[in-house]
Amino acid sequence: MTPARAATVFVVDDDAGMRASIAGLLKSAGLRAECFGAAEEFLHCNRPEVPSCLVLDISLPGINGLEFQHKLADAGIQIPIVFITGHGDIPMTVRAMKSGAVEFLTKPFHDQDLLDAIHAALERDRAKRKQEAEIATLLQRWESLTPREREVLPLVVSGLLNKQIAGEIGTSETTVKVHRSQLMRKMGADSLAELVRLAERIGIPNTKP
Repeated sequence: MTPARAATVFVVDDDAGMRASIAGLLKSAGLRAECFGAAEEFLHCNRPEVPSCLVLDISLPGINGLEFQHKLADAGIQIPIVFITGHGDIPMTVRAMKSGAVEFLTKPFHDQDLLDAIHAALERDRAKRKQEAEIATLLQRWESLTPREREVLPLVVSGLLNKQIAGEIGTSETTVKVHRSQLMRKMGADSLAELVRLAERIGIPNTKP
């Protein structure tokens, strides 16, 4: 059995036979699957906070796959999509890929092609979740800084010397050294170069305000 918190592949296809076939393939590959016959069912399901992707049929009742792709984006639901279709064409493929789809497969497709696309989609989602977690950690570190340390940080990453920073904020060079040491420690930076990189990731400019 696959663990409850394992990566999940959502399958939306109104063809029950196709859903069962894909679910069986995913199970054989050790992947957890949740299947739906309509787009709205997926939209209202309880999605676990684990790496996931969506295998989405183009032709669906009520709303087609491309329209649903945009609906998900408008709703702020970011999930990598692998499109499958029985009657794809080049314009349709281009439209899907430009909107961020991982792959566009025409039925009948090879099982391995689908699995490869799914693994690529899951890896993309893992990378996104890792980046989001890292940013959240950095923002927590930023929140731990005192108001004065937050004032000093952009000046430090802009390359100003302690003496120059002291002149900017109206304090002593010794005090700036203390602030600098504290904010480096709190931000988890071992060097100025690393501090600059971390600051850029949370939108702190490396230019003097």
